[in-house]
Amino acid sequence: MKTKLIVVLGPTAVGKTALGIELAQAYNGEIISGDSQQVYRQLDIGTAKATEEEQSQARHHLIDVRDVTETYSVYDFVKEAQEKIEEITSRGKLPILVGGTGLYLQSLLEGYHLGGQVDQQQVLAYRAELEALSDEDLGKMAEQAGYDSSQTSRRRLIRTLELAQFGKELENKPTPYQALLIALTDDRQALYDRINQRVDRMMEQGLLEEVTWLHQNHPTAQAAMGIGYKEFFPYLDGQISLDEALDKVKQSSRRFAKRQLTWFRNRMKVEWYQVSDPQYKEKIRGAVEEFLHD
Repeated sequence: MKTKLIVVLGPTAVGKTALGIELAQAYNGEIISGDSQQVYRQLDIGTAKATEEEQSQARHHLIDVRDVTETYSVYDFVKEAQEKIEEITSRGKLPILVGGTGLYLQSLLEGYHLGGQVDQQQVLAYRAELEALSDEDLGKMAEQAGYDSSQTSRRRLIRTLELAQFGKELENKPTPYQALLIALTDDRQALYDRINQRVDRMMEQGLLEEVTWLHQNHPTAQAAMGIGYKEFFPYLDGQISLDEALDKVKQSSRRFAKRQLTWFRNRMKVEWYQVSDPQYKEKIRGAVEEFLHD
C-alpha cells in the first residue's frame, strides 16, 4: 500500500504555511518543509520561516537543518524528506509537505524513485541541469541522442535524456507515495500586493539586521544567494539606496512567484485553489476528507 501524503504548494506569500498548520491540526499531521532556504539556521525572517509560535502549533521537519556555510541540494532534500515521511507515518501521523521549491517537490514525487547501481546523486544533479534548459534545447539534445522529440512532452524529454546518459543502470521504480497536491494561487495583482506587504513586514521584523549579519560573515555562501538577501548587498556596499534595494527585493520576489506558478502549471498535476474564494478552505477540507477515506 502506498503512503498517503498531502502536499501544499504554490507561489511565495500565498499562505502555504498557515494552511499547512491548519491541516496538520485537523488531520493529526506533521509538516515537512519543501523550501530550499528554510533549511538554514539563523536565516529566519528573509526565508519566511514558520515562527516559533507557528512551529509550536504543529511539528515541523527540515527546518534549521544546515548551517549557512553548508550547501543543500535536491539530492539532500529527496533523501531527507523520504526519511521524514517514513518516520512520521511510523508514528501513525499524516505527513504534510509544504513548500514552493518546484524542483524539490517534483523530485520527491516523480521520477526519482530509481533502482539500479547508478549513483542517485549523479542522476539528481543531471536532472537539475536539464530542468534549467528550455524546451527547445531539450529537444535538440534528444535529437542529437537519436530520439524523436516532435511528439514528446518536456517530462518525457528529460526522462529520455536521463536514460541516454545513464543507460541500463537506470531503472524506474513505482513511486511509494499517493499524494494529494493542493496548489494555492490568487489573482496576480492580489498576489503581488501580498508579496510587497510581506517584504515591508519583514523589514519591520528586522530583515536588514539579518542580511547585514550574513553579508558581514558569509557573503559568498550558497544561503546568501537567496531572494531577500542578495538584493541588499549592493546597498550594504554603498552602491544603491535602501529604497532601491527594497524595490529589488519586491521585484525579485514577484518574478519568483511567476516562475513558481509556471512550474506548477506546466510540470506538475495539481488542483488549484483561489485563496480569494471565501470557500477555498472548505473545498480543500472536502478534497482532503475524500483523499484520506479513499
